[in-house]
Amino acid sequence: MTDLATLLEVGGPVAALGGGAAYARARHPGFYWSAVGLPVSTVRLLGSYSSVMEACGLTVAPSRLRVLAVKATTRREVRPVPPRRGIIRPTTTGLRVRLRLAPGQEPADVAASAERLRHAWGVHAVYVTTIKPGVVELRLVGFDVLRRVRMPRKLRPDLLRVPVALREDATPFVRDYRTVPHQLTLGATLSGKSMYLRHLVAGLARQPVALVGIDCKRGVELAPFAPRLSALATDPEQAAELLPVLIKEMEDRYDLIKARQGIAPSTPDEEITSDIWGLPESERPVPVVLFVDEVAELFLVATRKDEERRDEMVTQLIRLAQLGRAAGIYLEVCGQRFGAELGKGATMLRAQLTGRVCHRVNDEASAKMALGDIAPEAVSAACAIAPERPGLAVAGDTSGGWSRIRTPYLSLGDAAETCRESAHLVPDLPALKPFRPDVPVRPPVETPSPVVRPRPVTD
Repeated sequence: MTDLATLLEVGGPVAALGGGAAYARARHPGFYWSAVGLPVSTVRLLGSYSSVMEACGLTVAPSRLRVLAVKATTRREVRPVPPRRGIIRPTTTGLRVRLRLAPGQEPADVAASAERLRHAWGVHAVYVTTIKPGVVELRLVGFDVLRRVRMPRKLRPDLLRVPVALREDATPFVRDYRTVPHQLTLGATLSGKSMYLRHLVAGLARQPVALVGIDCKRGVELAPFAPRLSALATDPEQAAELLPVLIKEMEDRYDLIKARQGIAPSTPDEEITSDIWGLPESERPVPVVLFVDEVAELFLVATRKDEERRDEMVTQLIRLAQLGRAAGIYLEVCGQRFGAELGKGATMLRAQLTGRVCHRVNDEASAKMALGDIAPEAVSAACAIAPERPGLAVAGDTSGGWSRIRTPYLSLGDAAETCRESAHLVPDLPALKPFRPDVPVRPPVETPSPVVRPRPVTD
């Protein structure tokens, strides 16, 4: 009886602690990492750093001066020299530590051993970033941050910069239109493409930006955001009328820039510009972001007349993609399918779209069309996205870099409410007023009458 009581006294708390840790690891990985994973991984890194670096081939032979100093002061064996380690900085998702590379090493050597370092230190992933020549940063991620996305709290809002997703290394993925003016976003049904679009619209709705939409699915994707849209076309016929207006707006802005370039000898250098961002703020036109949903609907034709209209619209889209950046007009082209078989101009349009985001697609050809020309190794990663993880995507740009990202959940009602609250920010663009969508008037909320009517008190 005494042994049983002792077992219960000792084993009960141990079992409860182990069960609680297992539950926290499965349901609350962030809390588990802060309480258990962070101390354990720190001890592993500190205790095995030299041996792990040697096993991974990241050490170099010591200098002659070091050999002489060790032999003169101690009798221990002279071991190879690993990269000099900096201070370990913990984060809510992992660890960060900087390494100063030894002579003869390069960042690619450390990046090639990232998978070995992950297993040696018991973390979810290890990413290597070059800080400056000779210095790299190891970002250790303690758990799968894309399983349950939580965006960082401290994000600086800025004009035309929208944090829309989380990268697999726990850093935010920011859609910056000033850096990447045009983008192609692909995704099959229920892949999370619409969620990505909601975040973009909701983030831009709070900024002094004109939002224009072309939604050939009869407006089901963009119509809920009508209070914040400056123009909306819901079929190819309306799009054929809207695109020439945007071309004319772009040409007027170029005329404004040219007028500013009437350069006199006394003109200061800072007043000479080739885009709208060099204009004084009082003269600068408002930026315009054009969302094109289901771009394939603009390419599909049924008759000869439709073919002529298609060629004209595609030409106008290509012109906007080629010339729109300097005029402050940016494109966000979305679709389920995009390929050369769509028709003339598809490949030329894609070549102007610097950013690429590929969600789960139904065929490898679409993934190749999105990522094959900038990062061929990212095509297999896009094709491996499982249907059970909506919102997961592969993001890349023409620099060749790519990473996995995932968009957090945002309901359509919340995004639409954000657009309603920021409806007063719709800029005044006279050319787009004929295309301004009708905003339905919300019925007033009736307050329920009390069940018991108050009775006056009489003397």
